[in-house]
Amino acid sequence: MRARPFLAASAAFALAGGLAACGSNRSSSATRAVASPTRTAPAPAPKPQLRAVNVTSIGSLPAPLAAPAFAPVAGGRAVLIGGLDASGSSTAAISVLAGGAIFSHSALPVAQHDAQAATLDGRVYVFGGGNVSELSHILRYDPGSGAVSTVGSLPTAASDVAVTATGNTAYIVGGYDGARWLDTILAYRPGGQPRVVGRLPIGLRYSSVAAVGGRVIIAGGTTSNGVTDAIFSFDPASARLVRLGHLPDGLAHAAAAALDGQVLVVGGRRGTGGDHTASILAIDPRSGAVRQVGQLPQPLSDSAVVADGGRVTVIGGETAAGPQRGLLQLSPRLG
Repeated sequence: MRARPFLAASAAFALAGGLAACGSNRSSSATRAVASPTRTAPAPAPKPQLRAVNVTSIGSLPAPLAAPAFAPVAGGRAVLIGGLDASGSSTAAISVLAGGAIFSHSALPVAQHDAQAATLDGRVYVFGGGNVSELSHILRYDPGSGAVSTVGSLPTAASDVAVTATGNTAYIVGGYDGARWLDTILAYRPGGQPRVVGRLPIGLRYSSVAAVGGRVIIAGGTTSNGVTDAIFSFDPASARLVRLGHLPDGLAHAAAAALDGQVLVVGGRRGTGGDHTASILAIDPRSGAVRQVGQLPQPLSDSAVVADGGRVTVIGGETAAGPQRGLLQLSPRLG
């Protein structure tokens, strides 16, 4: 019975000798395996974030303009539709801004202001607006030919709407029908009619909207009780609306654009009748955090704000003295 350990030891001795007799190949292979551990790829460097914006004057409009409908078009251009002229009267003019130069291109069927627009399938769609009274039309403008046609109507006449687009769908937020602040979020696609896809908890007019990451961010506006600081996020995929955060103050008549994954809110009014601001705010669409990232040369509201090529152009607008002619460019500072 006790002979087995001796045999096992002998076998182990023989095995060790056999391994040694095999030469150094196995030994060096084992050494190489130990000496070559699996390498872990270095973590990617964090993407630079928007820290601030540089504000540069790039020229001026031929005449003052405030509260136009606006939208980007091909070739880095922007189209300005209607609005208020130097006297504060509505205009029917359609102008195109290209490379800092602006030229007249067409005209609306009626003079109007406080409409908004979106570019879908290369054409610009204008929603509502007002002059003596609110308008319900949906107009289509062809940047190539300059042709303007009526292609639909809103469920109710509305001015003071806010509009943005994601994919091939425009979203029309709030507005005013002449008696009521509207609480609707409408979706519109070319060839169809607008339909209600969401409801705000309060009626809003003069809010600021921009689409980021497939979501619609809605900031500020006026309610029947005054100016609000609320920020909402609307998800078209789920039709879910959540309250995302708060602006530093109640704010209306501002303009918004997406830049570097943030929503810039440019200028605006902190009161229903005035109190213009020069602040440029950035909203983080994930957390709702808000910070100031720049300052306009002067307090300004009701401007056109168009994002293109990693920059934002601020066109016209209104101060306490009336409509303005300025053209500004906002460029991001990352870090």
